[in-house]
Amino acid sequence: MLETRGLTANYGQFRALFGVDITVAAGECVAIIGANGAGKSTLMRSITGVIGNAPGMVLHRGEPIGALSSAEIMKRGIAMVPEGRRLFPSLTVEENLLVGGQARKVPGPWSLDAVYDLFQILRERRKSPGIALSGGQQQMVAIGRALMSNPELLLCDEISLGLAPVVIRDIYAALPRIREGGAAIVLVEQDIGKALAVADRVYCMMEGRVTLAARAAEVTREDIHSAYFGVAA
Repeated sequence: MLETRGLTANYGQFRALFGVDITVAAGECVAIIGANGAGKSTLMRSITGVIGNAPGMVLHRGEPIGALSSAEIMKRGIAMVPEGRRLFPSLTVEENLLVGGQARKVPGPWSLDAVYDLFQILRERRKSPGIALSGGQQQMVAIGRALMSNPELLLCDEISLGLAPVVIRDIYAALPRIREGGAAIVLVEQDIGKALAVADRVYCMMEGRVTLAARAAEVTREDIHSAYFGVAA
């Protein structure tokens, strides 16, 4: 469904990605792991059009989308849960969620009621300002906002960052239900254990390059150590 081919990305004169190749099949969960500065978030920004690329560096269902805008990519069914949540501070929880359904109005499993069923605390807090919620609840709003577009691919950038373990557990418990709705998931995550527990396949990145591509159930501690640091454990 999604593929990058020799993907490169720059910030001015600084090159952040060097020939990254990944694939995501329909309905699967792919984890992207790696240390800070490995290029994981840059990869997500490139896929979603925040960083422009040559058209053929990113393919969606075989069609080149690397040069499309973020709005055009979202209309194709690729939604992003950004690092840091990025809620609209002047809007309530419910208004933040409704914004997610404005850019892409298509039939699908996700509606306001479906999001409230997934994260029931949001129904209770629906009239509260989005930024008045706890960090974990804000993350739920960010996920729900992306789901409101009924995406076929959901990109999640560091959804557990800075959250308490009990909140992370609740958020990760929602991922199987999201997949049941038909969406594939790309999960950028620093918690390797969490990522491997839910992913079908895993890519490890280091310094803008893919250093490991494997099935999550088959990857070993030694594989990950070598991919992270370039040396055997």
